Parts: sequence; structure tokens; C-alpha cells
Amino acid sequence: MPLFSSGEMALNDEKFTLICGVDEAGRGPLAGPVSAAAVILDPNNPIPGLNDSKKLSEKQREKLASLIRECALAWAVAYATVEEIDRLNILQATLLAMRRAVQALQVQPQLVLVDGLYCPDTGIASEAIVKGDSKVAAISAASILAKTDRDALMLQLDEQYPHYGFALHKGYPTAAHLAALQAHGVSVVHRRSFKPVRVLIERD
Repeated sequence: MPLFSSGEMALNDEKFTLICGVDEAGRGPLAGPVSAAAVILDPNNPIPGLNDSKKLSEKQREKLASLIRECALAWAVAYATVEEIDRLNILQATLLAMRRAVQALQVQPQLVLVDGLYCPDTGIASEAIVKGDSKVAAISAASILAKTDRDALMLQLDEQYPHYGFALHKGYPTAAHLAALQAHGVSVVHRRSFKPVRVLIERD
């Protein structure tokens, strides 16, 4: 699995501050990697309808994700693997994915705005904003890319591991997912440090 993908557009006007929004997706699931996205929007080409990805339908997210990739000055999506989540813990793995996303940008931002309480160490001036995905357009855009990219990856994992229903719950601990874990055991894409998975491993 590639740890990041990215894209850029030509920068024509450098009079404004290059602000990068950063957000993650997939901290809570029992399976699959955690994703993070970094987006530098073009202030001369605003994208209507940006919002916290959790407040948008799947169809809205997909449409906006295409617009973001098309209209943003630069964007990148990066991951931290299941192994890194288990080794580092989910917070540190999330910050690692965020740092990878910012470093993968092909345009260097001057300011990094991050959703939540913590900022990755990027060497760039950064600020954490609680509920930033509802307040800052660039963070909203990042939340949409992180979510849609990870969802697409979970669809791929569903094809590889069809017993678990990843296409439906994307790895989150739904009743159906927990039942599948009980029935089929722990796969290589499950997070062994997360309690429901760890309990099953210890039991077996």
C-alpha cells in the first residue's frame, strides 16, 4: 500500500499566505490504516459546499473530493499502517500520517491548521483548531479527502477479506463487525492493540 498520493496545480499568485488544512479519518476503526490529508485551497477559486465530512452524504463527499483534487493548489493523502498504529498508539500514528501528508505536498505551506488538539511536527508554523473541520474550509477539504480515500481503500480490503463486511462499516466496531470477528477470528488488517481485537487474541 502506498503511504501517500498527491497532486498540485500551478501557483499564480503568491501575495496571500499559503494555508494548509489537515485532518484525519479512521482513528476509531478496529481494522485498516488511519489516513490523513493536507490541502492548500486556492483563495481565488473557492469550492462551495465544503463541510466536515461527517456532515456530508457519501455522494456529496465524492463530488467534493473530485472538486478539491481539481481546484486545490496542492493536496496529499497519506497513511499510517496497522503495524504503525499497534507499535506507536493511534494518536502518534495519526500524527505520523498527518506529517506524511504535509511533507507530500508539492507546494510548501506557510501555515498548517490541524483539526483537533494536536499538531504533527512538520517544521512549519502550526495551529490546532477544535472542530476545525466545521470552521476552516481547508480543514473541511482535508477531512473529505481523508475520508473518501480511506473508504476506497476499505472497499479494496473488503475484496481481500470478504468475511468481515469492511465495505459496509469501513472497519468500525459495529455489531456486525464484532460478530464477524467472533466467527472468523482476527485478520492481518485488524489492529491488535485495540481492545475488542486484543481480547479475542488473548482468549485464543
